[in-house]
Amino acid sequence: MTRKEQIEAYFADKEGLLVEAVSRLVSIDSVEGVPAPGAPFGPGPAAALREALAVAREWGLTAQDHEGYVGTADLNGGEDALHILGHLDVVAPGDGWTVTQPYTPKLADGLLYGRGTDDDKGPVAASLLAMKAVKDLGVPLKKNCKLIMGTNEESGSGDIAWYFARHPFAPATFSPDSGFPVINTEKGGFRAAFTREWPVQEQLPRVKWLHGGIRINVLPGDASAGVEGLSIYDIQPCARDITSRTGVKFTFASENGVTVIRAKGEGAHAAYPEGGNNAITGLVALLCALPLAEGPCREALCGLNALIPHGDYLGRALGIAQKEPIAGPLTLAFSLLEITETGLEGRFDSRAPLCATQENCLMPAKAAFEEKGFAFRGEQGEPHHVPADSPFIKTLLGRYEEYTGLKGECLSTGGGTYVHDIPGGVAFGCTLPGFDTHLHGADERVRVSDLMLSAKLFAHIIADMCE
Repeated sequence: MTRKEQIEAYFADKEGLLVEAVSRLVSIDSVEGVPAPGAPFGPGPAAALREALAVAREWGLTAQDHEGYVGTADLNGGEDALHILGHLDVVAPGDGWTVTQPYTPKLADGLLYGRGTDDDKGPVAASLLAMKAVKDLGVPLKKNCKLIMGTNEESGSGDIAWYFARHPFAPATFSPDSGFPVINTEKGGFRAAFTREWPVQEQLPRVKWLHGGIRINVLPGDASAGVEGLSIYDIQPCARDITSRTGVKFTFASENGVTVIRAKGEGAHAAYPEGGNNAITGLVALLCALPLAEGPCREALCGLNALIPHGDYLGRALGIAQKEPIAGPLTLAFSLLEITETGLEGRFDSRAPLCATQENCLMPAKAAFEEKGFAFRGEQGEPHHVPADSPFIKTLLGRYEEYTGLKGECLSTGGGTYVHDIPGGVAFGCTLPGFDTHLHGADERVRVSDLMLSAKLFAHIIADMCE
């Protein structure tokens, strides 16, 4: 039998085993929590790590807990030739679940639902099963494959920074925390905060408060504001006009003499802002259209409306629009805004291509905000790129084509993956092109056949790299 035939035969009856392992992990709420001894990112991620290590040991792998930051599973005691990098923490479940509750995994029509099924507990389980397959098949290995299971990918990747400050990188690393074929290019992150302060304004009409956004890397689908001195009937004509131009919808309520405006757009990942409809920028556009009293709050709102107008996801108005053929265009998501009676604070999340520098990105943005009277601070990170002709990428793409029959190619992303700071690291798996996993949304799901295919593919790659 060929190696591929051996692997196919081994996995013929393993689907139930994989689904059970994923379900064990998904059943644990592993959103970041309060740090504790042995649980640097809270009890939930620590519990998920303990369960993953238990699965690894049950499947005959050597497993170790590294002070709660990461867990590792090894095939043997040899020198590491390959690292697989996954994570066990998840984002908060949010609202809108219909198929099942977030931590009650459910299998329906070949899809496994639950928070973490796709990101990233399902891929971690598939990686463990691939390692079990290599071990059970008795593939003769000269070197080791190590699965590194992190607990802080969703909130800053402090787990991996801690681990690699103490352990060396492998010659080759992939993370099954994205999609197929291979993501070898990741844009640089440019995140900024801007503030402005003013004395309490007594003159009406005025904005009393505004709240928009949930976290910096999420394009907001909801925002709300309280306005004094204008009734619902005063605001509705302007709202209808803004809705017709932006698609953002508005509802109204009167609460203790304040007219509350609620804006409803469509949320999206900040790396792909064109896929959503920003409620913050829609609400700012409406407030600028209202007959508010002159003053620093109105001036600041109009400044924001000019710097990041609704629908400008490329940074054109800010003067930082740019693109190149590998990573594509710069994107920008205005993701957080808070206004009180005495000032505002906002943030945006931009993903910058390979051609971006501080001179053509951060500095022009800073100058534009300061010209409008805002205090501005920002950080711009480096992009990540691995040449497409590297031997490792050729191995990944070759096996991908062999197992899927699909064309293998290198892709770029605006989203940062777990390997962004890993030399030579790429994202690889576990979702085939064209399938919507509802990433970070309600009814997150994974196609079980994709996980099974990934496990087979990973097993063959482990043999390729470590044999």
